[in-house]
Amino acid sequence: MKKQSTPPVILITNDDSIFAPGIHALVNAVRPLGKIIVVAPDKAQSGMGHAITIGQPIRLQKYDGFGPDVEAYQCSGTPVDCVKIAVANILPAKPTICVSGINHGANHSINVIYSGTMSAAVEAAVEDIPSIGFSLLDYSWDADFSHVEKYIREIVSAVLKSKKLKNYCLNVNIPAKTKQAIKGIKVCRQANAKYQERFDERKDPHGKKYYWLTGEFVNFDKGKDTDVAALKNNYISVVPVQFDLTNYPHTNHTKKLLENIHEEG
Repeated sequence: MKKQSTPPVILITNDDSIFAPGIHALVNAVRPLGKIIVVAPDKAQSGMGHAITIGQPIRLQKYDGFGPDVEAYQCSGTPVDCVKIAVANILPAKPTICVSGINHGANHSINVIYSGTMSAAVEAAVEDIPSIGFSLLDYSWDADFSHVEKYIREIVSAVLKSKKLKNYCLNVNIPAKTKQAIKGIKVCRQANAKYQERFDERKDPHGKKYYWLTGEFVNFDKGKDTDVAALKNNYISVVPVQFDLTNYPHTNHTKKLLENIHEEG
């Protein structure tokens, strides 16, 4: 008699909160692929990056919004806290994969640094859990996710079936287009693009100054192999990312720069 294989355990989180339509679409997309555990923030945590909670309690509360087949918890901490506490206190062993999202809005180019969605995925990779962060280029709370679930299911399925690579993490961005308009998937590099930011000075009803972050997105990268270029041309962009921030090409230059510095005395 053939032994039944154990279904993969899929840890799901996000940064838009456990109540966001995006995470519910993500659960629906991967539900057929394995046993799902959700640990997600109890409030929006966009732009939190890789922040963790120190000096304050983290609280967990059961959440029943995904149906009886999904074990879910809302967490008072950051997206990275959610991954950490899931691995340390909720799951009996590391999950097979961690998927984060679906983020309401883009996480291409420099956004990957600030994104709570991607930081949660990167944290899973730090724990050597294969991970994927998903984002849809639509910031609206009532964004239509129906056309992206098929692509998400196929990408997650492919990673689950693949050879396990150490610290594997993908950043996936999906155009806010109809299923028919999406041309396919492109594996890309991260574009050299960023927001040119400014702080608008304003006054509150009491006449006191406050500042509001604003700005516009500028692409300095004319390459055709970037995530920004792929998305502009209606392709899903997939960028393998890493948490090793060493700038290797600058290593020899820095050695020469500092080789004549000696301790005095």
